[in-house]
Amino acid sequence: MSEQNKIPYKIYLNENEIPKQWYNVRADMKNKPAPLINPGTHEPMGFDDLRPVFCDELIKQELDNDTAYFDIPQEIRDFYKMYRPSPLVRAYCLEKALGTPAKIYYKFEGNNTSGSHKLNSAIAQAYYAKNQGLKGLTTETGAGQWGTALSMACAYLGLDLKVFMVKVSYEQKPFRREVMRTYGASVTPSPSMETQIGRKINAEHPGTTGSLGCAISEAVEVATTNEGYRYVLGSVLNQVLLHQSVIGLETKAALDKYGIVPDMIIGCAGGGSNLGGLISPFMGEKLRGEKDYRIIAVEPASCPSFTRGKYAYDFCDTGMVCPLAKMYTLGSNFIPSANHAGGLRYHGMSPILSQLYADGYMEAVSVEQTSVFEAAENFARTEGILPAPESSHAIRVAIDEALKCKASGEEKTIVFGLTGTGYFDLVAYQKFNDGEMTDYIPTDEDLAKSLASLPKVD
Repeated sequence: MSEQNKIPYKIYLNENEIPKQWYNVRADMKNKPAPLINPGTHEPMGFDDLRPVFCDELIKQELDNDTAYFDIPQEIRDFYKMYRPSPLVRAYCLEKALGTPAKIYYKFEGNNTSGSHKLNSAIAQAYYAKNQGLKGLTTETGAGQWGTALSMACAYLGLDLKVFMVKVSYEQKPFRREVMRTYGASVTPSPSMETQIGRKINAEHPGTTGSLGCAISEAVEVATTNEGYRYVLGSVLNQVLLHQSVIGLETKAALDKYGIVPDMIIGCAGGGSNLGGLISPFMGEKLRGEKDYRIIAVEPASCPSFTRGKYAYDFCDTGMVCPLAKMYTLGSNFIPSANHAGGLRYHGMSPILSQLYADGYMEAVSVEQTSVFEAAENFARTEGILPAPESSHAIRVAIDEALKCKASGEEKTIVFGLTGTGYFDLVAYQKFNDGEMTDYIPTDEDLAKSLASLPKVD
């Protein structure tokens, strides 16, 4: 029997195998991620400090470094059943096209209406807001995947939603914007003239295309000035990586069914939600000394927080109204070029992933935009799925690693995260196909300027 007959194209779990608990990788970290601190006092922020901004139950999850597993409420698991478990796919056609002895698998998170993995945390955060009796939520979105997912979750639970969408994405991705509005969300390009912070940013940076840091500032301002609202974030925070652990838990369960042990796990990295969720149970094994894996974070060369940033306390937003987080950062006032990296345009990285990277448990590489879209088209033509630009960063490095195996003859097993589909990203594909796409890499001077504004924390 051929290997292709032994390992199916798609490895499915059944709905009873959807995880019943989220896994908190912090419980197994010897060095815990540094706490959020107050920008004025530089003291760690506790539950009461965060209550004006975040939902109560989410704050508890955010601050808990020791509980390894959190029960997933049945209502959330019932919602997950609409699109989970998601398939783990063996990329036989891509392997054949590359002529590689490597075995390539991808966890596909685009099989839901929102089109990405973001729904895993969106429904959880909306659920806790609803249980708290809130009227609505505010948020930011870059590529639009998080805003789409949260608008779907809020519609399902009857919550109002106000979305601030990074201006360049608002203009590049009108259809993503319209999906959000179809679900009932209001969508505002950021920076806007609707908030004090938005007006200030526009005055200081005329004609700016915006950033996730700008949009976060505006969303927080609206949440804290409107009774019955709270702010929620789609990446970076500990609570988000906790919810996204369903990705990695399902991936590991599917691999275990066939006795498959990956050599490397690859994920795109913007703020860290997809990568953190995908690697969580594997990283847990690595932290406990049970197994070893090569874990690779892939980020855009235009926004290289891991590979060229500084590990330091920084504001989570451009308006400097949020807590300080210790993370790999390019500076909160760093505004990336108007490229098509979409959701990978945040100036910083998850404190959890930042600590793991600093401690040497994972590595990071940056890739340029045109090479990412070359990989995306290669994948689309062989595997039949049009990948999101964000996911395509992981595809680029998975292909590169598979080609190294071809050169060396090694039969390594590669697993990467396919975070979502690219059907709302056709303007980017058009520019690539028309030869109009360019690569922009910030200079050392650009980064030095933004890093010079880092707050001084003892």
